[in-house]
Amino acid sequence: MPKWATQERKRHLVRLFLKCGGFCVFGHRPCPHPEAHHYEPFIDGLIREWVTDDREEREALWKAERARMHREPDTRFRQGRFDTVARAEFLAQQPSYYLVAMGVDAFTFRPVAKVRIPSTDTHLFVDIGPTLPGVGKNARRKASRYGKPLPKEARETVERLIQKAVADWWSR
Repeated sequence: MPKWATQERKRHLVRLFLKCGGFCVFGHRPCPHPEAHHYEPFIDGLIREWVTDDREEREALWKAERARMHREPDTRFRQGRFDTVARAEFLAQQPSYYLVAMGVDAFTFRPVAKVRIPSTDTHLFVDIGPTLPGVGKNARRKASRYGKPLPKEARETVERLIQKAVADWWSR
């Protein structure tokens, strides 16, 4: 469905059609301007107006959001975003990685973990296949599909593998 087609607007078009029967929307019996007053040309103009209104509304929301972002102070850093002491403290408190997802590699069909390195745009795919033979098939599926936790031993082994992969990536 197009973005302009909200429930209320569709209802309005149906009411308009039922009222005019597909002919002059203003009720003239011999319509003086059939190219503008008949149902089809009239709703084309109406839809163009709705699309324009939606665009203007999105632009207004974006301008308000942009103004709000630039107006708010950054509360994480005392002296602003570029205070070196606050930045060093913030970076020291960050975890070494964020586990984004676990799943199966499409090429090797082996279990992998997708890991994001903080303060970078880098994602690593870590092979966690050797850690999962002791884990049942159902538990592996629940972990990869629904984010359920793995058993403690497997989780610790996975964390060690990820830590090693992250350390290898930083050492390059």
